[in-house]
Amino acid sequence: MTTEQTTYAPGARIEVRDEEWLVRSATPTDNDGFKLQAVGVSELVLDDPATFFDKIDNVKLLRPEDTTLVPDDTPNFRRSRLYLEAVLRRTPLPRSETGLALSGGFLRDKLTYQTRPAELALKALRPRVLIADVVGLGKTLEIGLLLAELIRRGRGERLLVVTPQHVLEQFQHELWTRFSIPLVRLDSVGIQRVQQEIPAGRNPFTYFKRVIISVDTLKDSGQYGHHLDAIRWDAVVIDESHNLITKGSQRNKLAQRLSPRTDAFILASATPHNGDKRSFAELVNMLDPAAIADQDNYSAADIDHLYIRRTKINPEVRDQIGDKWADRGPSVPVHCPATPAEEAVFGELTTTWLQRAGATGRDRLFPYTLIKAFLSSHRALIESVDARLRNADAAERTDLLTLRGLAEKITDEDSAKLAALVAYLREIGVKPGGHVRAVVFSERVCTLKWLTDTVPRLLGFPNDSDAVRMMEGGLPDVTKQALMEAFNLAGNPVRLLFTSDVASEGVNLHSECHHLVHFDIPWSLIRIEQRNGRIDRYGQAHEPQFRAMILTSRTADALDDRAVAEKLLLKEEAAHRSLGTAETVTGLYDAKVEEERLVQSLLRGRTVEQFIEESEPDQFDALMGGVSDTPAAPDVTTVELPTLFPSTEGFLDEALRELFGQYGETIDLRREDELIAFNAPKDLERRLLDLPRSYLAKQREGENLRIKLTFDVQLAARKLEEARKSKTTIWPEIGFLSDVHPVIDWLVDKVLVKLGRQQAPVLRTKVDEPVFLVQGIYCNRLGQPTVVEWMAVSGLPDAPVVRPIPEVLAQAGIGPTMPNPNQPADLADLQRLVPTAIEVARDHLVKRRADWDERVEEPLRIYRQRLARWEQASLLEDATPAPLRARRDERVRGTATEQRDLVDRLETTGEPLLRLLAVLDGGDK
Repeated sequence: MTTEQTTYAPGARIEVRDEEWLVRSATPTDNDGFKLQAVGVSELVLDDPATFFDKIDNVKLLRPEDTTLVPDDTPNFRRSRLYLEAVLRRTPLPRSETGLALSGGFLRDKLTYQTRPAELALKALRPRVLIADVVGLGKTLEIGLLLAELIRRGRGERLLVVTPQHVLEQFQHELWTRFSIPLVRLDSVGIQRVQQEIPAGRNPFTYFKRVIISVDTLKDSGQYGHHLDAIRWDAVVIDESHNLITKGSQRNKLAQRLSPRTDAFILASATPHNGDKRSFAELVNMLDPAAIADQDNYSAADIDHLYIRRTKINPEVRDQIGDKWADRGPSVPVHCPATPAEEAVFGELTTTWLQRAGATGRDRLFPYTLIKAFLSSHRALIESVDARLRNADAAERTDLLTLRGLAEKITDEDSAKLAALVAYLREIGVKPGGHVRAVVFSERVCTLKWLTDTVPRLLGFPNDSDAVRMMEGGLPDVTKQALMEAFNLAGNPVRLLFTSDVASEGVNLHSECHHLVHFDIPWSLIRIEQRNGRIDRYGQAHEPQFRAMILTSRTADALDDRAVAEKLLLKEEAAHRSLGTAETVTGLYDAKVEEERLVQSLLRGRTVEQFIEESEPDQFDALMGGVSDTPAAPDVTTVELPTLFPSTEGFLDEALRELFGQYGETIDLRREDELIAFNAPKDLERRLLDLPRSYLAKQREGENLRIKLTFDVQLAARKLEEARKSKTTIWPEIGFLSDVHPVIDWLVDKVLVKLGRQQAPVLRTKVDEPVFLVQGIYCNRLGQPTVVEWMAVSGLPDAPVVRPIPEVLAQAGIGPTMPNPNQPADLADLQRLVPTAIEVARDHLVKRRADWDERVEEPLRIYRQRLARWEQASLLEDATPAPLRARRDERVRGTATEQRDLVDRLETTGEPLLRLLAVLDGGDK
């Protein structure tokens, strides 16, 4: 058995059960030592994945001194160069390296502002961050960049992404097509499939390592809680995280459950708080439980390491978006004078309900419920009246029936807003055979159903047309996803989408649409902004056009759409242009609370303007906008990764030739200009099972899964655009190949296991004396590298010199054109020097340990100081009753202990892991 101090770094070779394995990741467990994820190297277990626990299995870490040197007879030393490159790619960046390594290698516009969240997260003790950019700036892209960086660091193997139901496929699509990060989608169909395919009672989250699932599915603690408690994640992402704030809710409990069971915790929301400092503090504490001592009194300085927030007018954003985000058009109110039948309802609402409600002792809020329903549609008013009739007293029942009778008299021809909507849609070209698309929002489902039944006929669409669709919260998740996909496909016949506010958060509707209509208007600036953000967002090529149907009345004192809705519409536009967001105007930050407060103000006889003027000062202005809306740092810190190839494409080409022959006959390899196509072997096919089966089915040609890839950004972007213009799918036939693509990961593993058990190749090249290439790694208690050193050892045995490997490789001319003379070499003398080379490398690491420790310790020391200040401030005596204070102090001390233990586990520990990679030999001079 091995000891706890044994270092297991990704890339290390181990012997278990008399077979050799390559360590992919090492994670400490509570009782079973290190959990080792490995892949087979020796012949019997070649390419097989396995999991071992070093307190259960007899795990032997192979000694570098015992490495056997072997010749390489491949052209241009291809096998050796591929092996060295694979080691470089498989080795995670050390925790002390906070620069971005991959920001330029993805299918996206190179916008610096979108890299800032990753930059902020990687500088922290743990990558835990709230991405609070306003609607439309590209939070999904920012999340993708951060996840890719974590994957490159060996800290992104197990990913859990939690989103609203209707954006599951959209999020999955973005991460795969732009970043090559596959996520298995566990929607209702996916869950059912998993339950059929895995043994009963098996934890589904051990079956898939990268999962995207809806918050409404996962929040069921009775069904999934025990499964979540049994899993540790490398990174958890929760989108639309403002829904987590309500303490005690299922979603809040889910977040509280996940936070301590992941290293990286990424929250995203354009409206990240509800205006209550305590609630927001609880959200921040999920990221860092020692950030805020007093939940009623904290400042930006306490939390600015945990969040980033920008608006469209942020200097860095404004300077970079260019023509990728068309300026929005005005919000145009379309006045719809009430018809006589509608005026009769306005009269009844005004005289019987608004003016008499207080005098009769009735519920003063209910008249506003009726008014808002009527401003949506007469159908919505009837629905509200019917709901009230179930519990009405005799007097109220009489008035309700009178109101209902008037509403029932309104026909489709009597609806002023319906007529105006149809006229506007005709004006912009929504018609049979037309290409223009529009999205129409309404708060009421019955209004949506009425419009969906009525508008197509008035626009001339046939009864069975697929051009008009409706989406509301009660639809199954797969139906919502299908609707979103259809609306964003240019070749799909859908032209008009009627939707509730279920589509006001997180949904992209801008690909083929730039017309949005508010059939009714929420009495909330935040909700109006969220709706508008569906088409006013990064990537919108046309000026977004907004219209709002404003029902007007001639009845004296009537509360028509001009009284509230139109004023909010125009206020949202003004705030968006001047402040970049409308949510700071009232200082309430929650659409529901904002509307409730507005109604209360109206009850007191105040106007909308007075409500806004009398709102509390924006307590989050300095806290949120004041920090992140300042100009960002001019440059993003990047790190240049060592490599033997001029590009990843070069590595892929040579790896395929080495593994499958010069022409790749066994996999039917084809290279046509920028296109790479081949049949996926079964071990690669297994790695792609996280992707949608519908997508994989389209890639099949007979029995073979045909992989079609490109490194060319323009070709990949064109294919992505062509997919959007198709009729059936948003998934492109040719995928973009990033550095974290499963194909690259697969090739790295295949190349690494190509070399025999504990062997290192010898390359004949331009060196004056033998040079031993040695990798040295120190790890922390979590098995994560804190130091990675690439050492070229020469001058053996009497005058050893240690230089950086990249420098030596360049001087020696290691590259695709280097000749391989294939001269027989006597390796005995080199073999005798192996133990000496390892000893020199080990001594070098030990001597430099203090320098590295200082760099590793710096962020740990800063956090320990912050933790001490937090604990001291949290334990101050106050007016809290003694029993409550005792429980609070116990909780504080427990949290402090947990955080100190975490910091301790991040310290460098144990002996270094060394591995002899190769030997450069100049041969006989």
